[in-house]
Amino acid sequence: MEFTYERENGTEKYEGYEWDNVWIDRAKNLERNRVLYIGDSISCGTRRVATLRSEEQILFDGFGTSKGLDNPFFCDAIALFAKQEARRDAVLFNNGLHGWHLEDSTEYKAYYEKMVQFLISFFPDTPVFLVLSSYLADPERNARVLARNEAVISLAEKYHLKVIDVYAVTEKMPEKQTDGVHFNSEGYEAIADKLLTFLKENVDAFNEVHL
Repeated sequence: MEFTYERENGTEKYEGYEWDNVWIDRAKNLERNRVLYIGDSISCGTRRVATLRSEEQILFDGFGTSKGLDNPFFCDAIALFAKQEARRDAVLFNNGLHGWHLEDSTEYKAYYEKMVQFLISFFPDTPVFLVLSSYLADPERNARVLARNEAVISLAEKYHLKVIDVYAVTEKMPEKQTDGVHFNSEGYEAIADKLLTFLKENVDAFNEVHL
């Protein structure tokens, strides 16, 4: 596996293995539209597929991480990465499959709200969209994903942000999961198509053709 997923420990702040995966796609190309996709291993798997399925008209830069929302370095890490980008036309944020020590409807929601406040203040001129977390095969964990997604939807309404419902896509294709968490190529293609459709419907810049 390229990434870790904490299956056993759900009580400690830091996971057994903490990781960041950062990527600037074709860093010297300033002509294409760009997306900053902040998320987890699912976002990492989707990012490269989304770039390809857009025929490289949209380049997806990625900040993937195992960090829970209460990690004191999370916002600083995002800021450092974003300063290295030449441009961005949208920011996607997803976090829900890590930080299992956080209670879903209280702690998770409170820390998620702090992250939303950071994102809209740090990226004042860039649209920020919230991405719901994907389906998990484990029933107990999936119930928590649903609770966390409800918290995200509530915060999106409060801050007038739009939501990309990746959960609705992934719950229909459990057969495309390789380990109950991650997806095969067809699964990531379906998620990527959801993101691309949403962006083209909600951001005018993504309907422009660049030669």
